[in-house]
Amino acid sequence: MNIWDVYWGLRVEQCPCDVHFVEWLEEERLSGKRIYHFGTGGHHYVGIRCAEPELDCTVLGITASPKEYDAFVKLATGNPTITKTYSAYFGDIYTSNAKLLPRFDIVTLFHACEFRTEANDAYGALTDREVIDLFTAQTDIGGYLLFYTGSFAYATAEPIIADWAAAADVDEVASFKTLRVFRKTG
Repeated sequence: MNIWDVYWGLRVEQCPCDVHFVEWLEEERLSGKRIYHFGTGGHHYVGIRCAEPELDCTVLGITASPKEYDAFVKLATGNPTITKTYSAYFGDIYTSNAKLLPRFDIVTLFHACEFRTEANDAYGALTDREVIDLFTAQTDIGGYLLFYTGSFAYATAEPIIADWAAAADVDEVASFKTLRVFRKTG
């Protein structure tokens, strides 16, 4: 598997997209939502904050970083109640399978185009567009898909997002700080 050997540590400042996402949830007064989060970071900020009573969201996060996953194991063993609303798994988002995924109200695709390389081709991994399409299909109508404009790969992701937005049943409904927010319409 093509792993991510960079560790986005315990400092949430390394991930402004995660902070902005939680601020967006709070501003929109969205609670009780089912969230898929691409890229947990070692801080697991989204999962921890969404477990708070005022948000009360469930979060399924993916990381391809063994160190970030180890941080989740430490979090879960030190605070087992967090696993009532937050779970993270170690995997390659490019091998995602709809049959293994639940439905979501919100999907964060903050790290689109950051991790897909030729190494993924060896095991028939999805492309970034196929990942976006898959998670669009797993998002309920009226749900949201968010992208991060501050990503180091955003210049690569932007035309893919534009093609997807033109073809998919989505409307761009907002920008919030570093985030682009789309709503699924059909």
